[in-house]
Amino acid sequence: MKLVPLGDKVVLKQLEAKETTKSGLILTSQAQEKPQEAIVVAVGPGGKVGDTVVEMVLKEGDHVVYSRYGAAEIKFEGETYLIMRQNDILAVVKD
Repeated sequence: MKLVPLGDKVVLKQLEAKETTKSGLILTSQAQEKPQEAIVVAVGPGGKVGDTVVEMVLKEGDHVVYSRYGAAEIKFEGETYLIMRQNDILAVVKD
C-alpha cells in the first residue's frame, strides 16, 4: 500500500534531527529540535480546489522547507509522515 494525496496535498517524510552540534557536542533527544525540512514522498494531482486551479510544481524526491504548523502528522505502516497543502511549503532546497 502507499499514500496517495488528494487535490493540492503533498506527503512528506521529515528529515531526522541532528544528534550533534557543529562543535561536536552530543544532544539528548529532548534537546534535538526537529528540522522543518523534508523529502516529498507523494504529490496530489492538483486541479480545481474550490474556485482556484492549482498546478502542482513539487515532485517526488524534492527536498523542501515547510511551515511548522501547516502539517498533519500521521502514522502509516509504522512510519511517520506529514501531509500538507502545497501552498504551505515555503521553499525547495536546491544543490
